[in-house]
Amino acid sequence: MPWFVKIEEGIVDKATFDRYVPAHKAFVKDLIAKGYEAKTGYWGCFGGGMLMFKAKSMDEAEKIILEDPLIRNHCVHYKLYEWKVVVE
Repeated sequence: MPWFVKIEEGIVDKATFDRYVPAHKAFVKDLIAKGYEAKTGYWGCFGGGMLMFKAKSMDEAEKIILEDPLIRNHCVHYKLYEWKVVVE
């Protein structure tokens, strides 16, 4: 399965964002349990973060990220990319 990357930028205040972080972490753990090999984190130097995961197609990847609590609760703007791995 190909890799997909969601790059995101926070658009709400920290208190609102932090309210949805536990649900986001649970969402990512569920992706891992389902075999999507998900990883999530944030940028150390400025606001925003990234979610990496495997999916069968861009359509499936889009459906997956629309379930992310950070997106469902309008906490971030995001872009979704298929990441073409060159070296493993």
